[in-house]
Amino acid sequence: MKLTIGRIDKADFPELILEDIDVKIDSGAYTSSIHCSNIEEISTNNESFIRFKLLDPEHDFYNNKEFTFKKYSSKLVKSSNGISEKRFLIATEIEIFNTNFPIHLTLSERKDMKFPILLGRKFLNKKFVIDTAKKDLSYKLKNKIK
Repeated sequence: MKLTIGRIDKADFPELILEDIDVKIDSGAYTSSIHCSNIEEISTNNESFIRFKLLDPEHDFYNNKEFTFKKYSSKLVKSSNGISEKRFLIATEIEIFNTNFPIHLTLSERKDMKFPILLGRKFLNKKFVIDTAKKDLSYKLKNKIK
């Protein structure tokens, strides 16, 4: 059975040390993305990894912590303005509706966007039905249980 998700919600990303962060449900986007800054690919001792900081100093949840991922890939993503760009993709977990789900996130500088995280069709597919009249359904469930 599919869960009903609203147009916006709050979610946790345990590996990224983020709790109750705003997410926008975006059925127009194929991949999910997270706002990052200082994104760079590094090679040391013939090993490549990706390094980045989540969000930016203006965001309330910014903690200046640097993250590195060895398991990553890159993909070409076409943004809503029609321009394609190469983005790095990481695999992590999202906790939503009191359940952990695997999720792939593209790292994107979304400084001018209201929501730091977009949940796209690839993640939503076969798990959720979107009700655009509702919001914060997972967040309300999480706080009801506490």
